[in-house]
Amino acid sequence: MNAPSSQVAVVVIGYDDAAHVTDAVRSALAQGPAVREVVAVDDCSADGSAELLARLAAAEPRLRVVRRRVNSGGCGTPRNTGLDTVTAPYVMFLDSDDVLPPGAVDALLAAAAGARAEVAGGLCVRRELPSGREVPWEGRLYAAPAVIARPALRPRLVHDTLCVNKLYRTRFLREHGIRFPEGRFRYEDLVFTARVLAAAPRIALVPDRVYVWHVRRSAARLSISLDRAGVDNWRARTRACRMVDEILLGAGQKDLARAARAKFLDHELRMYARELGLRDAEHRRAWWELTRAHLARYDAADWARNPTAPGRLIGRVVLASPEPRDLPRLRELAARPARLLPPYARAADGTPVWSDDLPQVALEPLLTRPVRLLPLAVDAELRPDARTVRLRLRLHELYGRLAQAGPEAVEVEWRRREDGRAARRRTAALAPSAGATWSAGTTVDLADLATHGPGTWDLRLRVRFRDGASREVTAHARTGGGLLRRRAVPSARHGVVLLQPYATHSGALALRVAPGPRGAASVVRGRLRRLFH
Repeated sequence: MNAPSSQVAVVVIGYDDAAHVTDAVRSALAQGPAVREVVAVDDCSADGSAELLARLAAAEPRLRVVRRRVNSGGCGTPRNTGLDTVTAPYVMFLDSDDVLPPGAVDALLAAAAGARAEVAGGLCVRRELPSGREVPWEGRLYAAPAVIARPALRPRLVHDTLCVNKLYRTRFLREHGIRFPEGRFRYEDLVFTARVLAAAPRIALVPDRVYVWHVRRSAARLSISLDRAGVDNWRARTRACRMVDEILLGAGQKDLARAARAKFLDHELRMYARELGLRDAEHRRAWWELTRAHLARYDAADWARNPTAPGRLIGRVVLASPEPRDLPRLRELAARPARLLPPYARAADGTPVWSDDLPQVALEPLLTRPVRLLPLAVDAELRPDARTVRLRLRLHELYGRLAQAGPEAVEVEWRRREDGRAARRRTAALAPSAGATWSAGTTVDLADLATHGPGTWDLRLRVRFRDGASREVTAHARTGGGLLRRRAVPSARHGVVLLQPYATHSGALALRVAPGPRGAASVVRGRLRRLFH
């Protein structure tokens, strides 16, 4: 079915983003005749953004510029301003530092019209800049076309809290009074999306790329989602998630509310727990208190399903302890895939528990979970010698489960973070060693890694067991004894390779590699930029 033309309005919001806003607007105008109007809402910028937009509007009749007289302090108010202004039957939202890829509007409009849906959603990709690496956002949800009669039939919808990768029927939003929170409200997308789902719209999903989310980690002003250093960010996030719960419950959407609470454990809680060790003691205490208050709203059923899933286990530890504790261990558990580091304590009756002094957090389900789902812990260390680098691995037993499964080998793969490229995979045999562990070792092919130029490589492992089962894991970086010291390693191909092992925020081993003198200099310059930033 062909979608009608000139049916869509695109609302572009921006504040002091003269460097990017015209690119965003042009990407909306370039969608073609399906776009009736582009409403650019400038939130009282002082950097010339409004003037740039006015010049662009003078030559483009579909562009209307609305300049707010007072800065709102958030994204919700300018989006509401745009929503009040549009005249088209459908509306989309676009941020000033992002773009719509070609064909996005056509794909969403065709899906909405063909399914007679109030909402149509498509794939958003996060594009890391300047590397250009792209990561799909909620790719599972958009793997294939689908029409969902009401959101309760697809609880996974609560995981996609973005408003920008969707097309909305304007009348639907207005009839249900669906708007964004006003003013200085962070994470307004979460609340808006909950209001949409609460109204039980018919939803069409398409696998097409419909939005490119630019991630600029070195920007002078970080986006809300990246600026997590202050505890106020967590306070705002938990507030938004609490409102989501209240909105869905108030609309009688109990299953969606429970799915949203589970999503908080698996997404928000794990993401912030990975970084908690980077904060000072005051921040940690405030974060812990806010988290305990938020999780106190959860009922028994929220914890009953898969209680040793990483997010639920982190939440149970937080609730069980009035003060911050075990932060390094929680950080590793928050990794993807999760790693449960020792100690592996047991209660008096032999039941696995979190620790001797926190026996109320039972880990009994680990005794029956398939080995391919266990949070296996592998230690990794790099040992350079004269011309090679050895990787040593140690796999920990987990309440007797590994001895039963019989670990035989580990596949070792380095993946380049900038483009996802994988180096040549190696396999090493696992041999029993002291302290209920298994050990393996292999060399790191630095020449292969360095061939691709300066870059960061993440270590990925797959442990293989006697019955053919396997588990993909990352490795905990051993940090003692100068193991993470920067080194220059001689290379026949490159002359010298600068090698910098380090632990990520989740404690996993990663490796920065720079070949030759120029590559080494580029790494040093990048390091200085990060330090100054």
